[in-house]
Amino acid sequence: MKLTEKFTDIRPFDTDPRTRIYLRPTRIVKTEGEVINPEGLLENRVGQISFDPSGCTILKNSGGKHAMVLIDLGREIHGSLRILKQSSKPERATINVRFGESVSEALTPTPGKGSTNDHANRDFNITLPASMVGTDTNETGYRFVAIELVDDNAELAIKALEGVLIVRDIEYVGSFECNDETINKIYNTAAYTAHLNMQEYMWDGIKRDRLVWIGDMHPEVMTICSVFGDNEVVARSLDSVRDVTPVGSWMNGIPSYSLWWIMCQYEYYMQNGNLSYLKEQESYLEGLIPVLCGLIDENGSEKIPDWRFLDWPTNDDPIAKHCGLQGLLSLALQSCEYLSKELGNVKLAELCRGAVEKLGKHIPELKAKSASALLALSKICDAEKIDREIISPIGARGYSTFYSYYILAAKALAGNTTGALSDMREYYGAMLKLGATTFWEDFSLDWTENDKGEWDAYGIDEIVPEGGKDIHGDFGAYCYVGLRHSLCHGWSSGPVAFLTRHVLGIKVLEAGCKRLEIKPDLCGLEYVRGSFPTPFGKVSVYADKSGKLEIDAPKEIVIEQV
Repeated sequence: MKLTEKFTDIRPFDTDPRTRIYLRPTRIVKTEGEVINPEGLLENRVGQISFDPSGCTILKNSGGKHAMVLIDLGREIHGSLRILKQSSKPERATINVRFGESVSEALTPTPGKGSTNDHANRDFNITLPASMVGTDTNETGYRFVAIELVDDNAELAIKALEGVLIVRDIEYVGSFECNDETINKIYNTAAYTAHLNMQEYMWDGIKRDRLVWIGDMHPEVMTICSVFGDNEVVARSLDSVRDVTPVGSWMNGIPSYSLWWIMCQYEYYMQNGNLSYLKEQESYLEGLIPVLCGLIDENGSEKIPDWRFLDWPTNDDPIAKHCGLQGLLSLALQSCEYLSKELGNVKLAELCRGAVEKLGKHIPELKAKSASALLALSKICDAEKIDREIISPIGARGYSTFYSYYILAAKALAGNTTGALSDMREYYGAMLKLGATTFWEDFSLDWTENDKGEWDAYGIDEIVPEGGKDIHGDFGAYCYVGLRHSLCHGWSSGPVAFLTRHVLGIKVLEAGCKRLEIKPDLCGLEYVRGSFPTPFGKVSVYADKSGKLEIDAPKEIVIEQV
């Protein structure tokens, strides 16, 4: 008999799909004051307090000097910190806990360099119980944590500090491998970035904002479909925003995010082919689509109302926003046309097709890589022209983490997949060089160099010396100034979809992966190998420069090699 059957007064509302995994630090970054045996925190002891005090790490305060230890878990995680206290003087000792996605953040008291406790506590005091006990903090996104003993003339013996990784423990079915280890690391880091944001719901960032921002989800949905296949977090998140947004309002208060919701529905349906779930969206689509079709004037120009948001780098550029929104509205209505046909709603599909044709009559002024990429992907403007004039001239500069997939895909559409791969390697490779284990809310290559073009930035895993360039604390804009900047943002996971679709060459042609195109593009690589999840099982692909191509796919899937 289950607990909820035995005790009928327990009325469960939901269950947590996540797992708690206990991690030990991999490195002691820094100590201050008197810290005895800091390396003891790196040992794999049993995670249970006992009457054996041996091997503890001891923090002692005396003469007005406070003891502090800064640990590194080796990679960013989402979760809490578990403090296993052996003993202390006074019995109820107080410590300060300061989390950081970077060393700089963990060393900086709030509100220094824009650091905040706005979305999840990251700088706070805890008074530990008198007895030997394990104490858990709140959850946040972090890699580094500093523990400082607050009370004067105090002493604290710590048996262990454990990072509590809270995550959906799910299989990585999709994969990508080639002879370039930087590219392999980019794929794996991007996949892990999206994975960490798959909590009870899908968040945009595990430190900030810990909310379901539906527009931010589109790159994440593509990543999830490419790596994990059909996961309930997608539908749960899409539905949560739909259910609080009546037609006539905009999802998350942003018109473009209602467009992204449609495109998320399209990506999810193409991967899983779940028609019954799509039918649950039909009444909402029937209300939303006419509203969207009404946002086009007689000349074919979009007239999307405020808040006219694309991404942060274009937020103050009305020309770029018009360019991008023209393309985005067309892409959303193209998705609507396909979904309407699948639902058997011919009238709604025809309405969408007419609106798409009308949008194609107006070509805005090209501006910004992210905005122009949407115009290329919508087929309103020639992709080769956009790549030649807007995307390629300054290489990997001018990229946006949110829009990385769309920029890369636009270059691929222009026949420049090799150039796209080069840009991806330079842009995302720079974050790896700076110590990233997850990818960031925003990033610019300009942050890394001085006015002579020399690299002069310190990594997020380094102690920044006085006067040095702090890549986390010294940059950012809008809502992500300084240390408020999120270093694990799901919208930055675009390389997964790009590498899967345009390099490994796997594209879904029919909903539910019933028909796939497989056309690898080596882009100068010696070989590519990877896999892709489908409702029928895993598809595996290998190709190399000799011309060898091997495909292993379930018999239910029709494979087209163009």
